[in-house]
Amino acid sequence: MKHWAIFITNDSNKSKFVHNLLAGTVSELELPKGYKGALFSKLALERFMDEEDRHGTKIINQGTQQSLRTMSSGEQKKALLNYLFEKDYDFIVLDNPFDNLDIGSQEKLTKTLEARSKHIMLVQIISRKDDLLPFIDNFMSLNKDELSIIHELEKIFPSKGDSYFAGGIPRALSPIEFNYGTLIQLKDVTVKFGDRIVLQNLNWTIKKGEFWQLVGKNGSGKTTILSMITGENPKGYGQDLFLFGKKKGSGESIWDIKKNIGYFTPAMTDKFTGYHTIENMLISGLNDSIGLYVKPTESQLRVAKEWLQLINLWEKKDTLFHDLSAGQKRLVMTTRAMIKHPLLLILDEPTAGLDDASAKLLVDLVNKVARESDTTTIFVSHRKEPGLNPDFIYELHMHENGSTGRIVSTL
Repeated sequence: MKHWAIFITNDSNKSKFVHNLLAGTVSELELPKGYKGALFSKLALERFMDEEDRHGTKIINQGTQQSLRTMSSGEQKKALLNYLFEKDYDFIVLDNPFDNLDIGSQEKLTKTLEARSKHIMLVQIISRKDDLLPFIDNFMSLNKDELSIIHELEKIFPSKGDSYFAGGIPRALSPIEFNYGTLIQLKDVTVKFGDRIVLQNLNWTIKKGEFWQLVGKNGSGKTTILSMITGENPKGYGQDLFLFGKKKGSGESIWDIKKNIGYFTPAMTDKFTGYHTIENMLISGLNDSIGLYVKPTESQLRVAKEWLQLINLWEKKDTLFHDLSAGQKRLVMTTRAMIKHPLLLILDEPTAGLDDASAKLLVDLVNKVARESDTTTIFVSHRKEPGLNPDFIYELHMHENGSTGRIVSTL
């Protein structure tokens, strides 16, 4: 059985390629005439979830009480894969199948696909070299619309050369005063949802200027912790939870908490649907607004210029945000979260869906920010990002009675 890996970048015309592949018009893969294929992707899952939300119709999760949308990423992908394998398809297109999966779930999925590969052709669309399925040994790259055979796999990977970002990071326009050593503290924090315990006796102390990576399996409670730190989760009340020198519930508002935080997760890019230039996008980070609706000051324009020069996008300052590549959008949004030099910078899966080269740029920027500023950084990721240099790793371990946490070595 001949299997293919199609390496893409964030500039590849993936949607057109997938459409042509399923229509049987991609001759380079030498598919027999009449071969029928299916798509295993995030978009395919969204369609099934939408159908269930609108009409209450369970299709790929029949026989379960749980709705598809409330399942973990791993459970959703398992349900979709089993559904596709039951159909009479000749090949399946796997669109970045490991995105948003923890390491354990990735290993299980790999074993399942390897077993099935003996009976059905698989075409893996892949952005990250570490995600390559071990049984695939035929490779192509998709550069915009052009397919090319890859003879030497090593040549398509980004180099480990010097950082892309020259010079120091710009200074804070209005430094935030904070006179305590400890920024965030969780003491014996336990969180329940109904009868289900999510977090059990969690202890975590985060000090000013530290660089942390938060890791854990899907469903281990990472999102719950972040939402308590940002003040959005009411489960923080009644806990020994201290945020920026104050105990949660001591009279602070959610805006008192948020003014100290810079936050980015890829889902945020969907909120910026207006016609905003990237210069205005950065300046809006100083005002904690979605877009810029007041005339910026000279000092705001200056600091935005300094940041855009640092990330090599100054010449594109008047480009509309939605016209940028995915990698450029992530650089801009990470910079936007950092531009006010918050006490705490939270980056939640910032490299999800990026190709290797774009992920390397983002990791370089995060390392630089953490190294050259007093901002505390929490980087959340399912994968171990090559080149990321946190001071500490806080790892969540799932148990029947809730997840526990521990600090693990960064060596």
